[in-house]
Amino acid sequence: MGTTRAPRRLPRHPASTLAERWTTVDGVDVFFRESSSPPDAPAMMHVHGFGLSGRYLLPTAERLADEFHTLVPDLPGFGRSGKAPHGLDIPDLAHEAARFLDDRGIEKVTLVGNSMGCPVILEFAHHYPDRIDRAVLVSPAGGAYNRPLRRAVGQLSRDGGREPPRMIRVAGPDYVRFGVPSTFKMFSALTRYPSLERLLELHIPTLVVIGDRDPLLPHPDRVKEVAVATDNHVVLVRIEGAAHAINFSHPGELAHAIRLFMADKPIVDDPDSPGKASVYEIHRSAHVPPNPGADG
Repeated sequence: MGTTRAPRRLPRHPASTLAERWTTVDGVDVFFRESSSPPDAPAMMHVHGFGLSGRYLLPTAERLADEFHTLVPDLPGFGRSGKAPHGLDIPDLAHEAARFLDDRGIEKVTLVGNSMGCPVILEFAHHYPDRIDRAVLVSPAGGAYNRPLRRAVGQLSRDGGREPPRMIRVAGPDYVRFGVPSTFKMFSALTRYPSLERLLELHIPTLVVIGDRDPLLPHPDRVKEVAVATDNHVVLVRIEGAAHAINFSHPGELAHAIRLFMADKPIVDDPDSPGKASVYEIHRSAHVPPNPGADG
């Protein structure tokens, strides 16, 4: 069975200060963005959500590009990349992420995901535990809380009204390109994915970031209960005023939290990020360096 290949055209107006490039992975053209950081910088790859390309992740990725070898791919089947012949599910996307890193010559990486990107990261860690250094799970989606489909559609509708209006200009073309058949297939795979079981397996430093206005996630207190139950290397952070697409809507606060997490420092609010959003650490596992100021 052959592959469907996207035309290898770079955007007329680049969406990022990162370099925009193409490569071929297993016969599929893959579009990605990459920083020009020093070759010895630690690698950090940003993994997009359901139906989207990596474009909406750029505001956060760009803020970290001076410190990390930053990669933001459109996974096969999404954005400008071609479609893989085997279709769409979480394990396939995790394997595609690993093969993309192989293509770039990267053995070990920190993965930063949003929404569906979080299950992809958990699956990557399940199959390639020696290749992931740390995990950052931003607004993790999937599982029973987003079932059935009509409930998820309602959640997405409410979230749309809570995101910055400019998000529509970014997400709209991606959703149209992704298409209705792919949406139903990917949604089914996402809601069946055993996210909690995979999270319980995780034994690497993990930052979980949630927004208190995110309709796709349970109440922050319930998320904290799950984080506590994992007894894992988890730091849980809440950003007040944020909904689901935190990587796009609150890049300053998120990049600040990631930077502190990567340095094993207490996560506190960023005085240099203006606005009403505040960052609070609400749980820190006993397995990570202690933060005397945390309330969890």
